[in-house]
Amino acid sequence: MYKKIVLLFTMFCSHIAVFACSVCEKQQPKMLQGITHGTGPQSDWDYAAVWAIIVVVVATLYFSLKWMIWPGEKSPNHIKRMILKNE
Repeated sequence: MYKKIVLLFTMFCSHIAVFACSVCEKQQPKMLQGITHGTGPQSDWDYAAVWAIIVVVVATLYFSLKWMIWPGEKSPNHIKRMILKNE
């Protein structure tokens, strides 16, 4: 029961924190109004940094899923073969 209450409280608080307040909304550029709190990006370099981070995260997600699903280790000398051998 306690876990359900904590989960509901967390969901309620995170829902409130997602939307920007009216003061923050006025300080944001049109593209970000109503989404985030704070002053918003200070220069174009902020947008470039965010897009660079997005590219890194998407590439990391892609390659981690790709290599988890299709590892591609076919060498008989691969280290996993040492564990999988039946002796």
